Amino acid sequence: MKSISGGVCAAQGFTAGATRCGIKASSAKNDTAIILSAAPCTAAATYTTNRVKAAPLHVTMAHLADHKAQAIIANSGNANACAPEGEENAAREAAAAARLLGLNENDIVVASTGVIGQRINIECIEEHVGEITLSPDGSDAAANAIMTTDTVMKTAAFEFTAGGKTCRIGGICKGSGMIHPNMGTMLAFLTTDCAVEGALLQETLLASVKRSFNRVSVDGDTSTNDMCVVLANGMAGNETITEKNADWQAFAEALDGVTMALARKIAADGEGATKLITCKVKGAADEDTAETLAKSVCSSSLLKAAMFGADANWGRVLCAMGYSGAAFDPEAVDVSFASKAGEIAVCKAGRALDFDEDVAKTVLSEKEVEILIDVHGGAGECEAWGCDLTYDYVRINGDYRT
Repeated sequence: MKSISGGVCAAQGFTAGATRCGIKASSAKNDTAIILSAAPCTAAATYTTNRVKAAPLHVTMAHLADHKAQAIIANSGNANACAPEGEENAAREAAAAARLLGLNENDIVVASTGVIGQRINIECIEEHVGEITLSPDGSDAAANAIMTTDTVMKTAAFEFTAGGKTCRIGGICKGSGMIHPNMGTMLAFLTTDCAVEGALLQETLLASVKRSFNRVSVDGDTSTNDMCVVLANGMAGNETITEKNADWQAFAEALDGVTMALARKIAADGEGATKLITCKVKGAADEDTAETLAKSVCSSSLLKAAMFGADANWGRVLCAMGYSGAAFDPEAVDVSFASKAGEIAVCKAGRALDFDEDVAKTVLSEKEVEILIDVHGGAGECEAWGCDLTYDYVRINGDYRT
């Protein structure tokens, strides 16, 4: 597969666009986006594990019960979570998109992000959604419209071959704060022209999300609105993938390419963050053990604070591993820190190494830092992603609602 441009419009038959409906009166940015397929799609989705789920999730779950959809409407500025008339207004948002596009409202995915607990101004969406112009170049417009505290647009796309046909898959997402494994305050919309059967598409998406979005932590908070949706319209012309064969493998690898690229962008753009942290664990008993260890390290507030200060406090790495619940031998653990400035070993067999603090600080002062862990207990390995914890995280969230 190869990386290409185009985001959610990279695949054949997809258009997108956005407009400002005025959901949040104080914001001048576009706040409502639509993504449309020219043909009906097989659809799959994953949702937050938070017991408190926003109204759009309940509506979308019902709409996707048959694994079919053709369009997505998404807004920023209001999460429509724990809000008056929540499900009624989420249904009205889907219906507004359906009227505009000439579709059945049951074929519309609806998603929201923003402030929790306030009634969404559904009337302004109904009034202005018709101002959206859909275009095959509209991916960036949609990506910008769903941003909240994000500072950069997040998009990715890949091209691959299945059944002798050139296929494409692309995506956009938003997510910066309230991000923790088992999704986060993130919305991810993926599109492909590859034909994949519904149950297999769902299974493949779940596995990909586990390896990507569920390995990200910014601040330890799992949100009410997380959603990752994939639409497959089959317009590439390949024979529908119904089993785990070579075509499925090519599709699954391309899907992983998109989800992992977007996951890294979420981690790098954590609220107030100055650096992306990648934790690589190897030598674990199995992949699940490695994942538990890597996620625990990336989720540690103390470790994140140390990374902000470029402090090679490797004890916080072992501490986070120790309370993760994963089985490993603490006296077999090696830890190094790495970046484009170099690599420095700080712990061997669970004990301190003499190392140059100035060199370590130089390594940890880069914008992308790796924590390399070998537990010498097996063949399991995993990567997880996070960011540093800064003063700005508190500033951003101290007045988010007001």
